[in-house]
Amino acid sequence: MAKVLCVLYDDPTDGYPTTYARDDLPVIDHYPGGRTTPTPKATDFTPGHPLGSVSGELGLRRFLEERGHTLVVTSDKEVRGGAGSVFDRELPDADVVISQPFWPAYLTPERIAAAKNLKLAITAGIGSDHVDLDAAIAHGGGGPPCSNGVESLGEVAEVTYCNSISVAEHVVMMTLSLVRNYLPSHQVVLDGGWNIADCVARSYDLEGMHVGTVAAGRIGLAVLRRLAPFDVKLHYTDRHRLPAEVERELGLTFHATAAEMAPHCDVVTINAPLHPETEGLFGDELLATMKRGAYLINTARARIVDRDAVERALRGGQLAGYAGDVWYPQPAPADHPWRTMPHHGMTPHISGSSLSAQARYAAGTREILESWLDGTPIRDEYLIVDGGALAGTGAHSYSVTR
Repeated sequence: MAKVLCVLYDDPTDGYPTTYARDDLPVIDHYPGGRTTPTPKATDFTPGHPLGSVSGELGLRRFLEERGHTLVVTSDKEVRGGAGSVFDRELPDADVVISQPFWPAYLTPERIAAAKNLKLAITAGIGSDHVDLDAAIAHGGGGPPCSNGVESLGEVAEVTYCNSISVAEHVVMMTLSLVRNYLPSHQVVLDGGWNIADCVARSYDLEGMHVGTVAAGRIGLAVLRRLAPFDVKLHYTDRHRLPAEVERELGLTFHATAAEMAPHCDVVTINAPLHPETEGLFGDELLATMKRGAYLINTARARIVDRDAVERALRGGQLAGYAGDVWYPQPAPADHPWRTMPHHGMTPHISGSSLSAQARYAAGTREILESWLDGTPIRDEYLIVDGGALAGTGAHSYSVTR
């Protein structure tokens, strides 16, 4: 029997909800491009209920316990004051670890080596960089054995596409919020004021601006499609160039690198995975080449930008605004400089964890578990690492240093 260790974010501060703002969710059975949404054999949850927090348990407890497996759910993943977290205490004999990008349980090389039984790591969502993929590959095949002499962590998987549109919508929202100076203007209302001049002093139209995305995969392309009706000039860079017909349809200008694209854009949105080629990409040097007063949106991963360089660019006026919902580490400490820098629109990591998205990534997590427990292949599009190598979506999206 398997032990499944699931790390989820804390419940709402007032407790698990008893009522909800809406009664149902739209039924979505496929994604752009025709791929189907998750297709587990069954589910034990109500779509639209919170599933990504501890009490939600991704709707997995009944399914696993009826099969005789053990499910451990915790939000405690950090080592504090020398005391091990619940995650660390439960990890050594866990067969499966489930984590979300929004509350990542960082599977470091040390933790992977200590996880003697670990065979499968699942990201309930998209983006598996909180798993050290080099270490996962080494322990999954062709590398040194784990401490018990057995090569483990055979697979890393994520629920590809489950919340791509959720994130794309968040990008569009944040873009408009920064350009139109929405958040400060809303604060004027909350404070009882009505000074229109203060509100519009940093407000512009998006129409006619040049907008570029770093990466045009599932999220980046969805952003481009959603921004096209705003009559903007669209740019993109990606190591996989889009088909010519898509470029013509959306009027896209392709750039070989982010460094080539950034100087042309009024708005840059980052929609790339974190790997050695993207880590630290937006530092002082690249930010200095951007138009003065450009906006930067980052819902990808925090370490794609230099934390302090972003703050300097905002305070010095090189950037007019920065928005995103990705931080490092997560959760961000109370003294993180992004909480207090000027002209930002930061949120906690929520872009891909709407109640709509939770229903899809919970169903996808169950589908992956059903396949793994039954010994049947996991969907290729869900795979990041398999048998000691990048696989599926992982082979397309990531690079490693090994």
